[in-house]
Amino acid sequence: MTTPTSGPWLIVGLGNPGPEYAMNRHNVGFMVADLLAERIGGKFKRAGKAQAQVLEGRIGPAGPANRRVILAKPMSFMNLSGGPVNALKDFYKVPVANIVAVHDELDIDYGTLRLKLGGGDNGHNGLKSMTKAMGADYHRVRFGIGRPPGRMQVADFVLKDFSSAERKELDYFVDRAADAVECLVTEGLERAQSAYNS
Repeated sequence: MTTPTSGPWLIVGLGNPGPEYAMNRHNVGFMVADLLAERIGGKFKRAGKAQAQVLEGRIGPAGPANRRVILAKPMSFMNLSGGPVNALKDFYKVPVANIVAVHDELDIDYGTLRLKLGGGDNGHNGLKSMTKAMGADYHRVRFGIGRPPGRMQVADFVLKDFSSAERKELDYFVDRAADAVECLVTEGLERAQSAYNS
């Protein structure tokens, strides 16, 4: 499937709302969305009936590669992300293939990025909810957080803050993930994969 270039793009950072979750591993999607908002130069606002914060803007150089984007952070908690995303998709008339979910990924080493279109949810509740609401044919920017140490439960691990060692590199990795999203939207999946998949 080729990457559509017409119509707006909906970039969804997945996470949980509230200051107590802000630095959790599960909230790295929110961190990337916040950085993209900073780059666009706008602030998130509550979206009407959709349970989300949104920011409309443009990404990319002037000319044909410039894209209209809607940045979104669902405020429904991770396991109910599909409802708000689906509502935004319908409101802004975004094709499913023009949706990008930015999320944490357990099965990839910390800081590693993988971009893909479609696929399973790998037990990720945010993706599970999105796929249930609108099918699986959306893009994913998967941000590696690694596996829990020892016998720590997955749920405990993802809802813990990044460690002090991880935080030393976190800004760099979030910056790189934001670059990958911009490349995906302006230049297409193959170009973004060859530049950012590691």
